[in-house]
Amino acid sequence: MGCRRNGLNRGLSDLHCKGMVPIDEDETHEGIKTIRIQKACEFTTSSVLCVCIITWNMNGKMSVEDVTKLVSSNRKFDLLVFGLQEVPKCDVAQVLQETMAETHILLCQKTMQSLQMFLFGAKSSEKYIRELKVDKHAVGGCGGIIGRKKGAVAMYINFSGIRMVFVSCHLAAHENKVEKRNSECQHISHSLFSKNDIQYTKSADITVWLGDLNYRLQGISSIPARKLIEENRQSKLRGKDQLLQEAEKGEVFNGYCEGTLLFKPTYKYNIGSSNYDTSYKIRVPSWTDRILFKVDHTSGLDAVLNSYEALDCIRSSDHKPVRAHLCLKVHGDSA
Repeated sequence: MGCRRNGLNRGLSDLHCKGMVPIDEDETHEGIKTIRIQKACEFTTSSVLCVCIITWNMNGKMSVEDVTKLVSSNRKFDLLVFGLQEVPKCDVAQVLQETMAETHILLCQKTMQSLQMFLFGAKSSEKYIRELKVDKHAVGGCGGIIGRKKGAVAMYINFSGIRMVFVSCHLAAHENKVEKRNSECQHISHSLFSKNDIQYTKSADITVWLGDLNYRLQGISSIPARKLIEENRQSKLRGKDQLLQEAEKGEVFNGYCEGTLLFKPTYKYNIGSSNYDTSYKIRVPSWTDRILFKVDHTSGLDAVLNSYEALDCIRSSDHKPVRAHLCLKVHGDSA
């Protein structure tokens, strides 16, 4: 990590005197930019910081085996972020810590009932933390009573000069609640860290939203959607995705980036299997679980997405976890 830190300090020493752009107030309308996955990161000195980001709706069920599967055997990441929704009343943090004990330590956690987020760093990483803040914001009613609290938990970290915001959220369910989800996104964005003198969300070099955003497929019924998925032609469904549609209209996540949706929709599965819902509702499969990111154009950083995938091997929930591997580089740097 030392080589990467040195490169970072050289590249960012004069960047943070510049004004930062708020995460949701771009002057131009871009929608969500779909980006290609780059080749696997080799964790070379050309990477300033490598982050593994995972989101998972646990559906109120605890499987120690599945929690340990969230993390790949490749543990060379500088930071790992876990955003969990519908977390059961048990100590998930302890299971994660035991799983990560050989390589990483828990740097921070934030909980709002069933919404939980954990930030892990390599064992030598504490000395690079310059500032660390957390916040939360609830939306909707008393969903926490039944273990489905809606809203967001957030973390701001200044890690060796890179200022990052992670927002883990759980938004309103059901296909017809698009406008409610849009409103919740906007409300969360404006409310997080708003009580601080420093507007952390507006000064971030990179902002990452992860979670069960709950946007569904629209304009297609379940059977035709499933047929396309069975034929491995789920790419045909991207045009039906509510999140991409709403971003294209300029309602949410303007200017954010997301990897290409090559994996199968992550909801709704029969628990204990990789078969889609066979209940009487026969829900339309949807990409409810997402990871989006935005790099401030004045930060001097480039973000490279090295993977964006669903973890089909995890079967204790009706959602599949989604994992991204994001590497940050000083703009113009080469190995």
